[in-house]
Amino acid sequence: MYKENNLIRKIIKTFKENPKKVRNFVIAVVVLIIISILTSILVEESKRQKYVEYDGENLNEAKYPGYKELIDKLKEAHPNWTFTLFYTKLDWNVVIDNEGHSDTRIYPLNLIPDSSDYPEGWRCEVDKDKRFDNGTWICASDKAIEYKMDPRNILNEDNVFQFKELDYSEGAQTIEGLNEITEGTFLEGDSISEAIIEAGKNSDLDPYFIASRLIQEQGRGGTTLSKGYEYNDAIVYNPFNINAIGNSREEIIESAASYAYEQGWDTLEKAIIGGIDFMKEGYINEGQNTLYLQKFDVVKQEGLYEHQYMQNLLAPTSEASNMKDIYESSGTVDSKLNFIIPLYENMPEEVSEE
Repeated sequence: MYKENNLIRKIIKTFKENPKKVRNFVIAVVVLIIISILTSILVEESKRQKYVEYDGENLNEAKYPGYKELIDKLKEAHPNWTFTLFYTKLDWNVVIDNEGHSDTRIYPLNLIPDSSDYPEGWRCEVDKDKRFDNGTWICASDKAIEYKMDPRNILNEDNVFQFKELDYSEGAQTIEGLNEITEGTFLEGDSISEAIIEAGKNSDLDPYFIASRLIQEQGRGGTTLSKGYEYNDAIVYNPFNINAIGNSREEIIESAASYAYEQGWDTLEKAIIGGIDFMKEGYINEGQNTLYLQKFDVVKQEGLYEHQYMQNLLAPTSEASNMKDIYESSGTVDSKLNFIIPLYENMPEEVSEE
């Protein structure tokens, strides 16, 4: 106790004898603390993902090569369209490494059909001959993933709807447009089209996206999950294939039917509305508000990469094609639509090839 009191007395004496030096020391310490705090804030800010509206000039072509010319070309063809630059702050090579299959992952994040229609180089080296899902899918290679993820392969008339923001736009989506694209499908009929429009409006979700997602999941003719499946002595529907998991057709259907039964989806309309709520809460509200972002989870949340809607690597391409067809057939393709374009760090100069 004596030593402590003695130390305190020495400190007080020093303060009294050298007030100017002490003051300067304290100021220096405070300045250093402020600099440290500001530096920490700036570092964190540099890592934070951000969205910036593209104005034709605010895109660094040296850092993000090949984007500007493609966006400008689309903007020239569709003056009402707007583009939002999504700075993911993720390194391109790190993204591909995490999206690719590895020995440490039981199930691949990305699958392609086991078909000769696709390049041999699209088959991954890990589990190259293993079949997944219903037995007709194989894991995709890094080369295939790079080709499908590279935004520069998507910024064109055929594929850009992968980036379309999936919000409801008054006047851009119509019942007539839905009727035209759903004719001859399991969604045919005014009652279903009206239900989709109403649900989209209430949830601020693009009804054309809803229709294209349903057709993507069920095919034009539908399946047992959209036509009605008997489960626990009840007929249930699950057209979005929610919780459809397993490694055989029977397992997949049973798991999806069980989920539908728990939700009380005993009509197609109920299942569509319930499925829309599921997507809204689970994906749209999490920032995964484009077809691309629902497939490739590059939106920082609880972890990255794993929170994807589907394993099918080709799904965004086909869904975007369906959406584009709906907008064109309804004459609303030149409405005020917004497209969210992901930007990655350290992108290669050359566009990824097949």
